[in-house]
Amino acid sequence: MRITVLTVADCPNARPALERVTAALDGRAARMELLEVSDEAEAARLGMYGSPTILVDGTDPFAPPGAAPSLSCRLYRNADGTVSGVPDEIALRQALAGAAAPGP
Repeated sequence: MRITVLTVADCPNARPALERVTAALDGRAARMELLEVSDEAEAARLGMYGSPTILVDGTDPFAPPGAAPSLSCRLYRNADGTVSGVPDEIALRQALAGAAAPGP
């Protein structure tokens, strides 16, 4: 599994996003990378919908429908309705489990 955290310079949620991914992996092997995105064209090419964006095998499991690529700060809505700068650990575990599931 390959996990990429896309961020902008000085994003206060980049490190917490990496920590949340590590916790959600719960010891499973994954190749993790933190990538700083500097312009809108690169954000569009990589599929960044705000900072931080977490890509699992190149796909954003939390991409909001119809969202445009962006360098803005990103907020994630938790199951209890609160918002945070990083995805909820339970939702992230589910996303990672879905990526690790064998295909048809």
